[in-house]
Amino acid sequence: MGCNNTCTFCIVPHLRGKERDRRPGDVLAEVKAVVDAGAIEVTLLGQNVNSYGVSFGQRDAFARLLRACGEIEGLERVRFTSPHPAAFTDDVIEAMAQTPNVMPSLHMPLQSGSDRVLRAMRRSYRSARFLGIIDRVRDAIPEAAITTDIIVGFPGETEEDFAETLRVVETSRFSSAFTFQYSKRPGTPAADLPDQVPAEVVAERYGRLVELQERIGTAENAALVGTAVEVLVSDQDGRKDAASGRTTGRARDNRLVHVGLPPEMSDGDRPRPGDVVETTITKAAPHHLVSDGAGVRVRRTRSGDAWQARRDGGDACGVPTGGAGGDAGERRPVSLGLPTLRVR
Repeated sequence: MGCNNTCTFCIVPHLRGKERDRRPGDVLAEVKAVVDAGAIEVTLLGQNVNSYGVSFGQRDAFARLLRACGEIEGLERVRFTSPHPAAFTDDVIEAMAQTPNVMPSLHMPLQSGSDRVLRAMRRSYRSARFLGIIDRVRDAIPEAAITTDIIVGFPGETEEDFAETLRVVETSRFSSAFTFQYSKRPGTPAADLPDQVPAEVVAERYGRLVELQERIGTAENAALVGTAVEVLVSDQDGRKDAASGRTTGRARDNRLVHVGLPPEMSDGDRPRPGDVVETTITKAAPHHLVSDGAGVRVRRTRSGDAWQARRDGGDACGVPTGGAGGDAGERRPVSLGLPTLRVR
């Protein structure tokens, strides 16, 4: 929690303070608790996960944590967000590649492809380092889907700076990108910088960036047509599922997949949120994949069982307390490790 960086566009350090590390044993105990409650996928969350361990003197703590998650029985998928390009190290890449339940997906925030703008943002890396990380990840994990964040129109950004961003995006071949038009955030240093870029210029550049990423996303997804995927069914991703007769979830690389189910499939055989569907991709779009008319194999999971228990009025949101002083079936909430307020 917290952040030690001083990016000029960001308010997070002011709101959340300095980085604070939880002990690995506490994190792993919480992961095991949610797995015991039925979860088969966990996301490790931090403002800068690659700085994890500095406060207790273990520089490779995050890579160790990923490997330790690989030893947890019943945990099928591990993700993490977000790393920082300046702190991203090869031991994390090795842990990702060598730990089977760490998913082949990576969110690596770029923000800008211009070294001059990165300097003004106080981002402590340059485009060459960023591209080097992308290359090393793809060498170790060829199937990895890499996503990013990009800000268009940071104060002082020139057309040459923006061209550098387009160059890095073209080279990186992101599966998707979260793109933003810069806007002033009160209380941040960037809000008071000179040379604020006119809104119409920002909008025009933003349109070009989106067009480029849409083209790249379409091409990268089209390359997956005909490949087999394993989709973890989601509870909320598919807004049109009822009308389309599909179910929706995430592939191992975190791509969104809409899966057409056989019309003769009974309600009892349909995959539940938390179940896994194995199928083949038949169609690609810029932001999702589709499997229509392909074979479908449904694997029921403990996560699907937990979802069904909640739907049917049971309580699958905690873990058994067990032990003395409580019934074996009694459940207690799973802590998220966040501060709580006592209500009087």
